[in-house]
Formats: sequence, structure tokens, C-alpha cells
Amino acid sequence: MLRSSQPLTGPNRKRCREDEMLLGTVLEEGERGFIIDTRSAQAAKQARMTGGGTEPKSSYPQWRRLHRPLERGRPLQESFIKLVEACNDASISMDRWLSRLESCRWLSHVKAALSTACLAAQCMDREEASVLVHGVEGTDTTLLVTALAQVILDPSCRTLVGFQGLLEREWIEAGHPFHLRCARSAYSHARLKQEAPLFLLFLDCVWQLSRQFPFSLEFSECLLLTLFDNAYASAYGTFLCNNEKERCLCKVKESTHSLWAWLNQPAERKKYLNPLYSHNALVVWPSVEPQSIQLWQGLFLRWIRPSQYLDEAWAEIQRLAESN
Repeated sequence: MLRSSQPLTGPNRKRCREDEMLLGTVLEEGERGFIIDTRSAQAAKQARMTGGGTEPKSSYPQWRRLHRPLERGRPLQESFIKLVEACNDASISMDRWLSRLESCRWLSHVKAALSTACLAAQCMDREEASVLVHGVEGTDTTLLVTALAQVILDPSCRTLVGFQGLLEREWIEAGHPFHLRCARSAYSHARLKQEAPLFLLFLDCVWQLSRQFPFSLEFSECLLLTLFDNAYASAYGTFLCNNEKERCLCKVKESTHSLWAWLNQPAERKKYLNPLYSHNALVVWPSVEPQSIQLWQGLFLRWIRPSQYLDEAWAEIQRLAESN
């Protein structure tokens, strides 16, 4: 699996021989690969007018392009805000709640992200084909798809340490602009153009996987909640800045502590483990049927619903697992 930004073909359909040669070396003669573009065909076509574009079939004859549009900007942020507002409305009726849950479209975004990640995983696992994923810059929906596909395919990415490595590789080092995307929360009245909860959407999709496969992920919901909190406000430097260049200029590693170092302390690590975990070497194919996608209550309802009894239940499960 590869990832990149969009090719800069522009309105004059410019070619890049180096790109063509690079993708050509990925495939043997007679093999085919898939390019998953996380924009609609129309959006990709419009991008040519501003210098972007897609890979022309004539220049990439062994590659088949598939468009799977995913939201990455203002619509996704507005969806997040509407969901949080609906969840915090204690006086809402059942009909009104269901209507607002549907109109915010957050679960539709979750379904679309999981579906696209499954497509990428299927191309690799069942077609045994190479896959290139990109959208515009390759730092938003691209990373969402590649990271999710690896969790689906690779059991090592479903361990606590492996998942941390995945986040470091696919989100932090790959240049997801955390500072721009997570500048404010859903409670802010500011509507910043660059803000969008892509990382939260990823965490929600991983939570859906953990709910559908409760024995296959070594880490618990508590880790996902902690990652969400630290992406927006953190005492650690792991999610600071927008890319590696900025982190180097700001000397983040020299001036701050790592979230991973804290999480991996024996006393802390225990809090984030799933007591039901059993190693599963198989691919985990999530259901993306509407009935299978659920609201992440542990996150979106955690400020209005006490978690005492759930926490006590998990503590008892952990105690029983350790005694055995």
C-alpha cells in the first residue's frame, strides 16, 4: 500500500515521468493496481483547474482508479458540532433525537470511512493487488484510509504498541496538520476554515472495530478517549504542530515529553489494556451496514451520562482475567 498527494497534472495535462516510472516499478508485467482517490470524480476534475488532478489512464495503464469521496473540511466539522449539540440537549424527545442524529450525518461519515478502508484492504487481501491512496495533499482522508486498512489487515497494528507505531507513522510523521485540524473543540463559537475532526473520525472507526471484534484489539476504549483528549489539549508534545518540519523547528522532542513514554509506563499501560484480548491473526472485516454502525456513547455522551457502573464492570472483568 502506498499513499501520496494528488498528481499535479493541471489544465494542460502535464506528465511526470518520474511518477509514472515509480508506480510502474511497483507492478510486475501483467499485474494491476488500484488507485483509491478519496475525492469525487467531479472534485478531482475541478482540481485540474488549480494545478492538481488525477492519474491519466494513458500514462498509468496498469492502474485502475476508483473514486470514494470522503469529507475532510468544513462539512465534517459542522457534522461534529451538530452531533455534540444534539448529545448535550437533555430535553430532547425521542423523535427529535433520532432526527438530529440523522441530520448531523456523523454516522454516515463513519460508514463511508470504514467502507473505503475495507475497499483498500480487499484490493490487497483478496485481489493481491497494490493500492495507492490519495486525495488532495495526502495528509487527511488519505491517512484515514491507510491507517484503518492496516488495523483491518494487520494484527500487529491491533496491539497497544503496534497501534502507537501506526499513529506515529501514519498520522504524525506523515504530516497530518494536528494544529490546524484540532485548534478548537466542538464547543467553540469560532468556525475556522482549516478545522476538521479527521483524527476523531479515525478513532471512532477504530472504536466501531473494537465493538464488532471485542477480543481482537489489545487496547480498550480508554486509550481511544485518551488519544482524543490529547489531540485537542495535551501536556505532551506528541500531537503538537502540523508536520515534522515544524516539530524540528520548534524542538518539540527536546522541549516536551512524549505521550507514548507516559502511556507505556507499567502502571499506566495496565489502564489501557483490553482484558478480553486474544490474539487474532486473521483479517477483521467490519460490517458497514447501517444497523452495525453505532454512536460512540463513551465519547459523545460521557459528559452527561455517569460511567461508574461501566467502569466497575470493566474492573471486575480485568480482575477475573488476571486471576485466570
